[in-house]
Amino acid sequence: MADDRNAAKPPASAAPAKTRTSPGEFIRQVRTEASKVVWPTRQETITTAIFVGILTVILSLFFLGIDSVFGNVVEWLLTLA
Repeated sequence: MADDRNAAKPPASAAPAKTRTSPGEFIRQVRTEASKVVWPTRQETITTAIFVGILTVILSLFFLGIDSVFGNVVEWLLTLA
């Protein structure tokens, strides 16, 4: 009775056996998949780079301001002690 519950059961969704591919076949598959990629145009790349640069500057100024405010608050609190 206890043996029935403890008997090893095969997994419900066993993975199929994987076959090995040769290096040449692998490179062919990589080239096939790379040809399916829709690469951004030069204009899209430039626009995205400018956008990232602007956001980086804005966020760095924001965090500089927050850090300065917290630094001044801490200095003020330390002068009270």
